[in-house]
Amino acid sequence: MDPRLDLIYKRRSIRAFQDRPVEKENLTELLKAGMAAPSASNGQPWEFIVVTDPDRLTQLREVLVHGKYNAPAAIAVLANLSIAKKESSTRFWVQDCSAAVENILIAATGLGLGSVWIGAHPKEEVTKQIQDILKIPADIHVLSLIYVGYPAEEQPARTQYEEIRVHWQKY
Repeated sequence: MDPRLDLIYKRRSIRAFQDRPVEKENLTELLKAGMAAPSASNGQPWEFIVVTDPDRLTQLREVLVHGKYNAPAAIAVLANLSIAKKESSTRFWVQDCSAAVENILIAATGLGLGSVWIGAHPKEEVTKQIQDILKIPADIHVLSLIYVGYPAEEQPARTQYEEIRVHWQKY
């Protein structure tokens, strides 16, 4: 593995977190990284909700089948097409916001934090639960949650490269 890409290889899904809050400065850095992501025609349709309130985090854990982790913070990744800078965001908001998610996940690793991506879209019952708990207006699209915290587990760096999945010049 090329050491210049260490953050990418070290980024792993962390599902156990220390009982320690994440500093607002670190959360802000994660949001800056998310907003540095590429987007179709530079449309930037994203918005984020940072959740650190223990009661609201408990509500999310109670309803999300795949989101029961004890992280002290969560970031909801949303698309607001009314503030998007380009019309193409109506077609590409999922890709745009997913790029923001990946930037946040890698940035978390760089800051010594653990993170795990909790998918919501396109499951309507999951996006509705998140909308209800976080008071998100109906015209705002929910892509996912990212749980963030100081890791209570360690995962080894890795690549999942498989030569058989690579085609050169043609299929």
